Amino acid sequence: MDLPRNAFRHALLAGRQQIGLWVSLASAYSAEVVAGSGFDWLLIDTEHSPNEVDTTLAQLQAVAASPTTAIVRPAWNDKVLIKRHLDIGAQTLLIPYVEDEEEAAAAVAAMRYPPRGVRGVAGTTRAARFGRVQDYARRAESELCLLVQVETRRGLERLDAIAKVDGVDGVFIGPADLAAGLGHLGDIPHPEVQAAIQDGVKRIRACGRAAGILATDEASARRYMEWGTTFTAVGLDAMILARETEKLAAKFRAP
Repeated sequence: MDLPRNAFRHALLAGRQQIGLWVSLASAYSAEVVAGSGFDWLLIDTEHSPNEVDTTLAQLQAVAASPTTAIVRPAWNDKVLIKRHLDIGAQTLLIPYVEDEEEAAAAVAAMRYPPRGVRGVAGTTRAARFGRVQDYARRAESELCLLVQVETRRGLERLDAIAKVDGVDGVFIGPADLAAGLGHLGDIPHPEVQAAIQDGVKRIRACGRAAGILATDEASARRYMEWGTTFTAVGLDAMILARETEKLAAKFRAP
């Protein structure tokens, strides 16, 4: 059995736009539903969703039958969480709240086996197809993809150094936390926040890395892509469910 190919990573290396969807409902059933919708990638969120390793595993299994790439966001930049998500088969991770190059380097080390890193070695994991992938430990790194999330004022200050860390494949700008950090909580459209996003994307691209972001409306998503984002999430499953069901209910509610 061969090492699974990470289509998302190869698309980023080729500079192809990858359109994604945030998946936060913590359900393998709903993940399977949206996996067939045509997105390039889905982000299984464990930071702001009630997901644990077992529910994340079920969603990875549900998405595996589709051509869509599943990306996992661990709850924190923690080598134990990173190890556990890699072992259950995630090949691309998005690490939240990275503020400097040391934190980025720690995430890289957690993705790699010794002597290049600190990832614990286990031979019969789902990632290794339960020991059926020949030389998994030696080959795994070639198909892993690390994305780090910059979402604070300090992160912006250290953005170039973060992006240049060897082993970082892409930098994701977290717009909600960034807005809060810049003094505009809940106001992502604020001109200062938008200017910071545009400048951040430019700097990430200048460092030779892919830039990513999440947008919740079409106009913002298209604007960010024009600015240069390469992996762009264009919606959230929970938001779509909430807003669309509200619209449906309103159509039949008595005047």
